Amino acid sequence: MKLLFPTQHLKMERREGQDYIWGIVRKKWYVLQPEELVRQAMLDWMIREKGVSAALISVEKGIKYLKLQKRFDVVVYDNKGKAFILCECKAPEVSLSQDTLNQIARYNVSIQAPHLLLTNGREVLFFSLEEGKYVHKKEAWWK
Repeated sequence: MKLLFPTQHLKMERREGQDYIWGIVRKKWYVLQPEELVRQAMLDWMIREKGVSAALISVEKGIKYLKLQKRFDVVVYDNKGKAFILCECKAPEVSLSQDTLNQIARYNVSIQAPHLLLTNGREVLFFSLEEGKYVHKKEAWWK
């Protein structure tokens, strides 16, 4: 399946019948799952194409939400160390729905990023905080 994000620079290998993908930010191999492919393709694109420093990216870290332990996919920080973009990655077969939007919104209660990016690799939804509300940006900043 073709993704919106380029995949030609991703490092993948097969070992003992299992496919793996190299994590560009965390610098280790991961079992190649559809969601991991989307995450790594998006991260590679952010770093290569958009010039985001890997040092400003945090991947799959634990957070608290209403006393529950959760894990966000990706947070991009600004140069002052403040959360700038919260990203939620889904497998390509998962549709971007109100449920997935609710999930990223719940995580953002703890993170407080002014921008939200939700993707399944086939679609990208991007929202920015404007006058106290998150507004869907139809003009994709990422192109």
